[in-house]
Amino acid sequence: MLGYFLPDAFRQLAPWIVTLLAVIMFGMGLTISPSDFREVLTRPLDVLIGVLAQFIIMPLAAFALTQTVPMPAEIAAGVILVGCCPGGTASNVMTYMARGDTALSVAITSVTTLIAPVVTPFLVWVFASAYLPVDAMAMFMSIVKVILVPLALGAALQWLLPTAVSRAVPVLPLVSVVGIVLIVAAVVAANQTAIAESGLLIIGLVVAHNVFGLALGYAVAKLLGMTEPKRRAVSIEIGMQNSGLGAALASAHFSPLAAVPSAVFSVWHNLVRGDGRELVPQPAARRRGRSRRRSGHAAALRRRRSLERNPIRLRRIRRR
Repeated sequence: MLGYFLPDAFRQLAPWIVTLLAVIMFGMGLTISPSDFREVLTRPLDVLIGVLAQFIIMPLAAFALTQTVPMPAEIAAGVILVGCCPGGTASNVMTYMARGDTALSVAITSVTTLIAPVVTPFLVWVFASAYLPVDAMAMFMSIVKVILVPLALGAALQWLLPTAVSRAVPVLPLVSVVGIVLIVAAVVAANQTAIAESGLLIIGLVVAHNVFGLALGYAVAKLLGMTEPKRRAVSIEIGMQNSGLGAALASAHFSPLAAVPSAVFSVWHNLVRGDGRELVPQPAARRRGRSRRRSGHAAALRRRRSLERNPIRLRRIRRR
């Protein structure tokens, strides 16, 4: 919203999009630990399922949308690019809030992020070359610079100065949020006119892409016999992309307009979701149980308010 209504103020941040993403990834490196990869060794099949689903479902869903819905080539390339990105760290938080397997989510995010320099450029070259020229090697170098190098530096600093890093960790989520907001605002500001003309189309594409990822991820996990917490982890992990990376790559290798789907994706999956518990299908028994708990809480609150309005009755109950 800020980027749309105050474009002149945020358009100046466009050259800093890559730097802002590097800062975010450096913060991720400060928090990464060997335990994040322990799940890869203890549950390799679960992690493999999540990684393969991530890099198969979302790129294919993006390509299917671009083949089905008429759209400008730049927007099509942007939709495919965000679909080929690894999972975002926000998926770990959303998995926790949705009572999914958070450890599995973190492991899948870590693995997809580390292999993204090779997999993402290849997939973008395969699916987006029909719309815009794709320099896969240049994109590979960009991802190494903006993802792997900051991650490595953050992890090294954590190893060298653990006490100082532990003190800084509590503010890292705020730094990440501010960084993503500035990236989105810069992309929106640079494309205000195009968004005014094609905003509804882009929003519809992003929502459809996201829903496909969530639904197909859950369906694949269920088909393979995974437990309910694992299904939620895989579903959310697939549905939520590293849209900051998508915006940075689109701005650097395609055009500002190609970065808009990533910016809209970021806003959609971080703000619209609420508490994250209704992201994926839930068993009917759990829904009924939660409904009964909510009804019980509401009834208790009504009784309490009634007693507060009747002090004489309240004193009698306390005497008992």
